[in-house]
Amino acid sequence: MIGRVLGVPVHVLGLSEARDEIANWVRSGKRPPAIIAHTNALSLVTAQEEPGYHQALQSFDLSLADGMPVVWLLRLRGYAQHERVYGPDLMHMLCGQAATEGWKCFLYGGGSGVPELVRDKLKALYPSLQVVGIYSPPFRDLTKAEDDEVVRMINTAGPDILWVALGGAKQDLWMVRHRERLNASVIHGVGAAFDFLAGRVPQAPRWMMKAGLEWFFRLLAEPRRLWRRYTLKNAKFLYFVLTRELVNGWFREGKRRKATEKGNR
Repeated sequence: MIGRVLGVPVHVLGLSEARDEIANWVRSGKRPPAIIAHTNALSLVTAQEEPGYHQALQSFDLSLADGMPVVWLLRLRGYAQHERVYGPDLMHMLCGQAATEGWKCFLYGGGSGVPELVRDKLKALYPSLQVVGIYSPPFRDLTKAEDDEVVRMINTAGPDILWVALGGAKQDLWMVRHRERLNASVIHGVGAAFDFLAGRVPQAPRWMMKAGLEWFFRLLAEPRRLWRRYTLKNAKFLYFVLTRELVNGWFREGKRRKATEKGNR
C-alpha cells in the first residue's frame, strides 16, 4: 500500500514488513537492485524545490516514513496504524539477518574513517557478518574516472546489500543514477545511520523520537551545522503542508478512507 505526502509516494509498511520485503529481494538476487529511501520532512521539502529530485523519488522500490511528521500526515490520510521506520533500526535488523543468512554487505559513504568504525561496530555486534568492502568518497563530485572506479570496486566485491550514507538528496539521486550499473540486490540509503553507529553523533532518546522532537535534540547537538535545516526547512515543510495538502483536500480524503474501511468491516 502506498500513501502520498506532498506528491511523494511513501510505502505504508512497518519495520518488520519492510525487513521481510528487503529480505525477499536479497534471497531472489533482484536485478536491477531494489533502491530504498527513508523519507522525512527535509526530503519532502527538497522535492518541492527541485523537480528532478521529486521525479527521482517516484522510482524507489521502497520509500519509508522516517520521521514522525510524515507518519502523522499519513495517519491523517487514513493510515491509522502506520508507524515510523527508523533507518538505523532497520539497518540493525537487516545486518543481524545478513549475519545469519550469509549476505554480504558494502558500506559506502560517511566521512573519512567513518565506514571503518561502522564496520568494526557491526562486526562486534554480529561477528559472522560479511562486510566485503568500505569506501568514504570525497565531499566533492567525483570525476567520471573516479565514479567508474567506485562502480568497479563495488561490483568486484559483490555485495548483496549496498549501504549508502551520503545524506539528503545527494544520497537518493546517487542511488537512482547508479542502480543500473551495480550488481547488488539492494541499495539502501541510510543517511546519518553511519554517524550514529560510529558514535560520532549522539542519538535522541526514544521518547523524544516518538514525540517528534528528534530534530530538537539534533539541533542542540550540532547547532552550527543543523540550524538552517531545522529552522528554515521545517518552516517550509509546514508551509507546503498547509498550502498544498489542505488545498488538495487531504483531511477530507482521510475521512473518506476511514469511512470506507469502517463500511467494509
